Amino acid sequence: MAKRVSVIDIGSNSVRMVIYEKTSRYAFHLLHEEKSKVRISEDAYKHNGNLQEIPMQRTFDALRDFVNITTSFKVRKILCVTTSALRDAPNQKDFLHRVRKELKLNIKVISGEKEAYFGAVACSNLLPPLKEALTIDIGGGSTEFSLIDNHNISNTFSLKLGTVRIKELFFDRDDIEGAKEYIDTQLQQLDITQISTLVGIGGTFRAIAGAIIQKSAYPLGKLHAFAPEVSTFNAYITKILSADELQLKELGIKHNRFDVIKPGALILQRVMQKITFTSIITSGVGVREGVYLADLLRNSKHRFPHNFNTSVKYLLDSNLYDKTYANNLNHIAKQLFDLTSEYLHIDQNYRYELALAAKLYPIGSKVHFYSQNKHTYYLIQTALEYGFTHKSITLIATLAKYAKNKLPAESHLQKYAQLLPDAKTTNALSFLLSLSIVLLSHRPRNIDFELSFKDGILSVASQHNLYLVQESISKLVCDQSFEVRFLD
Repeated sequence: MAKRVSVIDIGSNSVRMVIYEKTSRYAFHLLHEEKSKVRISEDAYKHNGNLQEIPMQRTFDALRDFVNITTSFKVRKILCVTTSALRDAPNQKDFLHRVRKELKLNIKVISGEKEAYFGAVACSNLLPPLKEALTIDIGGGSTEFSLIDNHNISNTFSLKLGTVRIKELFFDRDDIEGAKEYIDTQLQQLDITQISTLVGIGGTFRAIAGAIIQKSAYPLGKLHAFAPEVSTFNAYITKILSADELQLKELGIKHNRFDVIKPGALILQRVMQKITFTSIITSGVGVREGVYLADLLRNSKHRFPHNFNTSVKYLLDSNLYDKTYANNLNHIAKQLFDLTSEYLHIDQNYRYELALAAKLYPIGSKVHFYSQNKHTYYLIQTALEYGFTHKSITLIATLAKYAKNKLPAESHLQKYAQLLPDAKTTNALSFLLSLSIVLLSHRPRNIDFELSFKDGILSVASQHNLYLVQESISKLVCDQSFEVRFLD
């Protein structure tokens, strides 16, 4: 697969382009992104689905600029797909032919089922593990659904529900009751009444989730994997549906969504009235990521290898100088956890976060050695995204921020209280990471000491003096009755 790949998604409302760059076989990162609200389906639903000249020209102009951008980034492969915008248009061939002839860009019109599948591929690979989840992707012309159980994707289907479609057919005529009836009729095809998790893809869901984050002073500025309470989400939808433009602004809805947010919110409301969900998770990925992953993972059934995380690998590929040191830190952190977690009353589930914090700890030094912790913290908090809950991201970042220096500040613990474990657990994990770093102060290529633990005493046995280690240990802060002894 080419090192740089561009994916262009022509939707009913917007046309979007992303450029991904591989850093190793399965690791990648977003290099560039563009979006234009061309509204290609504008007035189409009032004219039997036929695309109109002005919206088509807007879309063509945006695509021309997108192609120029891919050239500037030396992209070797362009994957361009379109969904219901052209799928439902009787005059689609005119637009497709012009783009192919003048821009040398081949657009693939995908079915609603394929669109749903691509969204599910993205969610199943790039969100925390999903068990018994229904994805919903509300677009401008259609809404796609799929079922995910772990990595198994099934029941992909598409309904003629979309924000632009509902707006033009009903909201522009102030026929809200007609919109409800139409939506409910379409939803009869959904043979589901109860499922554990609703996974929200697309602009409507992200707009509502983003507004909730903004208005609730949520401590982590990250939309992907944000999991609001079902009751909170439902209440916000109700407020949106009854709001005027000024109130929409006060609710945190951006101006460019004012005309389509209510149709999208109404679709969501009717879905959530039909199906009982116990949890909600917001997806920052969708069709574009799914198209890319289907190409990247075409030889592995569209799944990453077991226990592989693309965000972790990207961070290591891009920022790690010394893999041996990182692996040794990871090993020692896990060993310390296994020896002391019962004594420190730490839940076994935190072993993974501690070990990963240890492995990622060195990455910040590539930015600036003297502010390593700060840069490691920032890189983890912003770029450790795919496959992690917000709680895991916050804990891993926190451990790296305070590693080797001191226990987490009280102000930090308070700010992230809803995402971090209790202070006692966080402090204990922080101490174990700091201890791991100190035990490797002399940077051995092969670990040259053995650890044992009993009754609150960690014994370190080595044939070497470990002078730097002993000197550094005395500076560590721990809120537990914990002693380190060096054996001759």
